Amino acid sequence: MAAIARVCDSQRFIGGPEVDALERELAGMLQVSHAVGMSSGTDALLAALMAIGVGPGDEVVTSTYSFFATGGCIARLGARPVFVDIDPSTFNLDCQLVDAACSAATKAILPVHLFGLAADMDEILEVARRRGIPVIEDAAQAIGARRNGRTAGAFGTMGCFSFFPSKNLGAFGDAGLVTTNDATLAARLRLLRNHGDEPKYFHKMVGGNFRLDALQAAVLRVKAPHLAGWTEGRRRNADTYRQLINAAGLGGKVTLPIEPPGCFHIYNQFVIRVPSRDALRAHLSSRGVETEIYYPIPLHLQECFASLGGRRGQCPHAEAAAQESLALPIYGELTDAQLCHVVDAIAEFFR
Repeated sequence: MAAIARVCDSQRFIGGPEVDALERELAGMLQVSHAVGMSSGTDALLAALMAIGVGPGDEVVTSTYSFFATGGCIARLGARPVFVDIDPSTFNLDCQLVDAACSAATKAILPVHLFGLAADMDEILEVARRRGIPVIEDAAQAIGARRNGRTAGAFGTMGCFSFFPSKNLGAFGDAGLVTTNDATLAARLRLLRNHGDEPKYFHKMVGGNFRLDALQAAVLRVKAPHLAGWTEGRRRNADTYRQLINAAGLGGKVTLPIEPPGCFHIYNQFVIRVPSRDALRAHLSSRGVETEIYYPIPLHLQECFASLGGRRGQCPHAEAAAQESLALPIYGELTDAQLCHVVDAIAEFFR
């Protein structure tokens, strides 16, 4: 509240010192040279794609199993999203399929670090290097996630983050960020977020109103130092779930999320897989346990993308995940008693 009052007293609601300071602080946290505040995670993706000139006739290779903005931002620019199946063990883009999905029209590769687990970037980056195309990371759910010591959002050409209130680091509304080690791209992103305006009323390019509110920046500056502790709470709860689920003899009935060697999973979601997902969800709801389905329809089967010719069976692993995945409560403030209640309710369902 003191941070909000500080902004209100200053009357600097658009840009200004709070936004500048947040960008510096997050660039340091995420181990990148530049961080550019945006109005949302969606606008972060949109601005990043605009910054490399994605437009009509271009293709962008991405995962079919993600929040809608991943594919929607590509389509909004008149480009064609090329949807690729996932690795069923991680829910992330199957990097073995990326090269074959690329063509002469491919403008970028857009992997997603889904549910807080950093994708396997080595092969993706090699394909991009060989083809001479940029990589834009959708790290909306992965702030603080690491793989082999590198942070999500610092692997590719740019990384895009969301501070939607339910994220591990959430604002008091919509907010986002683009990270990059390229000073030229950072300058272009700052232009794009303000209608390409520099100096005022002189427009070098057509951008948008993607500015980060100073109020949101001030809130995020207060919350960011607590992120590591909140993440540890989620990781602790994930470990407790694993112990309780295995102790209850549910290992053969419930597939748990994995954390591959070298990865630091931040558990934006804790997603299990069960063949009887919908029935289990209804049972848990009856026991007072709220859950969520991420995501019930892969992007290649969404009605708005029907013109792309997506068909059932095209991405079998993503389609199976859409029928079996269920996110359990994972936020750090959960008590051991609450975690036990969740697992007891799951065990009750399988009796």
